[in-house]
Amino acid sequence: MHAKVKRRDGLITHLSVRVIGAAARRGRLEGGGLSLPCTLGRSGLSARKREGDGATPRGRLALLHGFYRPDVHRIRPRTALPLRALRPDDGWGDDPADRNYNRPVRRPYPASHEALWRADGLYDLVLVLDWNLTPRARGRGSAIFLHLSRPDGGPTAGCVAVSPAHMRRLIARLAPGAVVAIEEKPRPARPWT
Repeated sequence: MHAKVKRRDGLITHLSVRVIGAAARRGRLEGGGLSLPCTLGRSGLSARKREGDGATPRGRLALLHGFYRPDVHRIRPRTALPLRALRPDDGWGDDPADRNYNRPVRRPYPASHEALWRADGLYDLVLVLDWNLTPRARGRGSAIFLHLSRPDGGPTAGCVAVSPAHMRRLIARLAPGAVVAIEEKPRPARPWT
């Protein structure tokens, strides 16, 4: 059964991530008639997300905006979400002691940060989830994204990931401000009525 979906102008405004299995590293991203396999953090889900713990934060997270690699996607991917072309010097601060913790930065950057222009293709199309952005708490986790999955299906460092084909299908149907509800436990089966 798919999650209850609200739509605005035919666009999806609500998605849910349903965990599959006890390790909570795999799930289903559901909404708008879609049920897509996804990968989650190597440490499963956490209600107490910390920097570097490898866990995907549990909660309701808005999809704020995104980036795409213009050398990979020659034409801007179709979406109603704000989406900008990545530049090779784009990064994301991940040092809790830095003033730009969990914020976009320009590389080279003196504090610890993550490069958004990556050789592995995980961020060729990436959406920013509203985790620890406003208000921001030092050490509560940074760079929590919906991004592309690894070819081997391996877990993320705390994000939600889907295949490139599924991401293209999904972003074409997302409304600005759409929310992803990441659930703590697998949903029980509904009884027959």
